[in-house]
Amino acid sequence: MSVSKHESGDNTFGIYVHWPFCLSKCPYCDFNSHVATAIDHEQWRKALLAELDHFAEETGGREVTSVFFGGGTPSLMEPATTEAVLGRIAQKWRLPDSAEITLEANPGAVDAERFAGFKAAGVNRLSLGVQALDDAALKFLGRRHDQTEALRALDLARANFPRVSFDLIYARPGQTAQQWEAELTRALGFGTTHLSLYQLTIEDGTPFAGSYRRGDFALPPDDDAAELFELTRDLCAAAGLPAYEVSNHAAPGEQSRHNLLYWQGGEWLGIGPGAHGRLRRNNTTRALRQYRAPVRWLETVEAQGHGTEEETIVSSADYEIELVMMGLRLDEGVSAARFESLAGRRLDQALDPFGLRTLTEGGMVEWRDDHLRATDAGMPILNALLARLLP
Repeated sequence: MSVSKHESGDNTFGIYVHWPFCLSKCPYCDFNSHVATAIDHEQWRKALLAELDHFAEETGGREVTSVFFGGGTPSLMEPATTEAVLGRIAQKWRLPDSAEITLEANPGAVDAERFAGFKAAGVNRLSLGVQALDDAALKFLGRRHDQTEALRALDLARANFPRVSFDLIYARPGQTAQQWEAELTRALGFGTTHLSLYQLTIEDGTPFAGSYRRGDFALPPDDDAAELFELTRDLCAAAGLPAYEVSNHAAPGEQSRHNLLYWQGGEWLGIGPGAHGRLRRNNTTRALRQYRAPVRWLETVEAQGHGTEEETIVSSADYEIELVMMGLRLDEGVSAARFESLAGRRLDQALDPFGLRTLTEGGMVEWRDDHLRATDAGMPILNALLARLLP
């Protein structure tokens, strides 16, 4: 399944489905995930379908280019729920055979029968949360699985799905460049065509935030983290999986179409607790957010047919900022043509002219094929670039 690097963001439309439940909460995670001892799967299935029906009244009939089941741990969802959701999407929208349908899974929360069920339901891409190929690191990260379970899950995934990606977290406490090189080289040897590789960050409100403040562990210094970032990009490129986004690497044509939709300014529905969405109508962009707490979302959907807590109009200025911030994460950068199509004015008119000139002359950003992109020197300091580029 090929993805054109110049595919227009305004021609893409996706649906994100959030499953909020996990078997346990990882100490680094600030996602909307919750541990539940009992789940009424029939009740949740009906609620997800009801919310789809609600949004279909406005957007039904459009072609869906991607569906993404995220979480939480969507592999804890019953395959029958996945099948019902995809069936309803196919009824209310146009869901071609070429659509990318991704489901996230965690090792230890899967088995062969469940994977076969997801495949039969229509899932054609699996994203597996491996996170480390080292048992001590997995324990530190609060993962329930060990590397043996991770590799078994990876084998099951590759046996069932035509496209498989998995995640790793690096720049862990005490991790050396030599250790990460060995771990990443091993990961690349498994032959998957997509990897998501994230540096460990400390998010407010997580258990790791308190541990970090207490000095229980330290992250690698900035210079060491930068070295690991460059090593990651070099190793992946040499293996045929160049970076197409700050933390994502793929073989040609194997990029995540759903994530590209976010980064290129496409539209999507967000279904389920805490899900976000972006919808455009008459040149106006609306940001939608569903109730975050699972019980509150469920009760609201059952009462009114949807769980939208907040719907706001995104100002032209904020929309332009969003397009630049998301687009510069991509290796290809921000398409000037796409920006003008979506924002209604030229990309250079939306940027600080002095900042743009300074960063261009300094080799931090460049124009290439009508795209403004961060260079190899600029990508590691993307936040600093944005601060200079955005007025």
